[in-house]
Amino acid sequence: MKRPGRKPGEPDVSFRERMVALRNLPAFFKLVWQTSPALTISNIVLRGLQSAIPLALLYVGKLIIDEVVRMTQLKGDLSYQYLWELVALEFALVIASGALGRAISLLDGMLGEQVANYTSVRIMQHAATLDLDQFEDSTFYDKLERARQQTMGRTILLSQVLSQVQDVITMVFLAAGLVSFSPWLILLLLISVLPAFLAETHFNDRFYALAWGQTSDRRELDYIRFLGASDESVKEVKIFNLSDYLVQRFRTLSDKFYNDKKQLSIRYNIWAVLFAIIGSAGYYTAYVIIILQTVKGQLTIGDLAFLGGSFRQLRGLLEGVLMRFTSVTQGAIYLRDLFEFFEIAPRITEQPNARPFPNPIREGFVFENVGFRYLHSERWANRHLNFTLHAGEKLALVGENGAGKTTLVKLLARLYDPTEGRILLDGHDLREYNLKELRKQVGVIFQDFQRYQMTLQQNIAVGNIEELNNQVMIENAAYKSMANELTERLPGRYGQMLGRRFNNGIELSGGEWQKIALARAYMKNAQLLILDEPTAALDARAEYEVFLRFADLTKGKSAVLISHRFSTVRMADRILVLEQGQLIEIGSHEELLAKGGRYAELFHLQAQGYR
Repeated sequence: MKRPGRKPGEPDVSFRERMVALRNLPAFFKLVWQTSPALTISNIVLRGLQSAIPLALLYVGKLIIDEVVRMTQLKGDLSYQYLWELVALEFALVIASGALGRAISLLDGMLGEQVANYTSVRIMQHAATLDLDQFEDSTFYDKLERARQQTMGRTILLSQVLSQVQDVITMVFLAAGLVSFSPWLILLLLISVLPAFLAETHFNDRFYALAWGQTSDRRELDYIRFLGASDESVKEVKIFNLSDYLVQRFRTLSDKFYNDKKQLSIRYNIWAVLFAIIGSAGYYTAYVIIILQTVKGQLTIGDLAFLGGSFRQLRGLLEGVLMRFTSVTQGAIYLRDLFEFFEIAPRITEQPNARPFPNPIREGFVFENVGFRYLHSERWANRHLNFTLHAGEKLALVGENGAGKTTLVKLLARLYDPTEGRILLDGHDLREYNLKELRKQVGVIFQDFQRYQMTLQQNIAVGNIEELNNQVMIENAAYKSMANELTERLPGRYGQMLGRRFNNGIELSGGEWQKIALARAYMKNAQLLILDEPTAALDARAEYEVFLRFADLTKGKSAVLISHRFSTVRMADRILVLEQGQLIEIGSHEELLAKGGRYAELFHLQAQGYR
């Protein structure tokens, strides 16, 4: 049932929802146990020991007071042995309590950090299994962002839950001692604490709803913060004078977040003060009654100290447990975000007993009426694709921006699966093949390749990270792409840090980065090489040399090239022309020119620019 007055899109966090969220805790503790069984057991045992100390201290304190009172009423020689034994016992309990507290704090920190690291690794591992188009969906990104936020926050939740269990055990001990003297004090205790608990629960609901609703806008805030102070955007920020706009947009969003939280925080603190007064009134009512019973002789001075201390500690613990309960359930609700992310399943999966990738490819790839549409999109990115990429053939893709060229090669590399139709490899559906082998046998370099803030060697090795330490292979790949020329001017050669993010890093030009990206493609002995605008940032001479090498290195292999430069595409065996996601022409350069169709029109338009 939805809470009345709830804003659209706001999560429904009722008390029942909170109780249901506690079901996430077993899965959370399973994750904690998987992180470190030894630290988990040690933490629980130490907390169990410490939970009994408060009652023991109170009771020993009562015995000391009663013994002192008794001794003041006696005359003659007194024996102090029993008194000093009690004092020594209390001293030992205090030392033990402090040592246990330090040990528990140490274990909490160690275990919490390991849980945060383990969770981060799990998120990265799971993200790696998901599909490319899922990362292109804003709803998915919100879930991913919420899951990431849980990695550090779960350190706090772990400590809160363990402290909750420890305090409950301590309360059982204290309540047992309190009930043996005055059972009615327990009822008075609940009456004084319950209103504050209900208020705390309500306001924690509101804070969670506020944070949940701000997820998307906070991602925008982080993005604006990045744009406003980043080496990647600084040129355009300056040349387009964007700084004032970005600052104003940041202020608008951050002020909105601040004001929303401020208003809620003010209301929360007003109610918190009111209920704190009620709680204190309840405690002092009980304290007055205990004092009166002591004055009447119904209780000893030691009983007064024991009951007063027990009630005060029990009230504090109960208040803490109830207040922490809202935080624990809040954390359990946030855990839902984490576990919901882990429940997201990829659609591109490998079939049982998957077919091994053919080596060598004998027939090639066949597109049979292939169409693809992105999630939540009505428009087809590709539609009615019917063609064959023969084994050992060089195929160029031509078309205006948005024609579906990059989407086509992503289908070929099985980064996407067709929405309709199928792609065959040597007569079998591409979905039947071993996915890991397929990715090894297909080398892809996209136009928007990543510029890793790593060493030159690492930047090249990401093309086949298993060969990170294979210096011969890395240098050979660098030679093939002409990236080896960089080493002549880099002080650290292959160990040189690239980019400006870290100390001693050196920034490269666009063309130099592109040579490194090309080297990644050569790190694999792939049977199919896909290059998306591979020479866009290279000058004419460098482009010519790259393609001379490329033509030589891909002999006997299949290759797909995407380029807007017709000097490049004419080197292909055949050229496939796309328009609005559909194939309109296919043939060799000469055949398509003779046909006088769309390719010929584009070719002559570009040629006019060089006349």
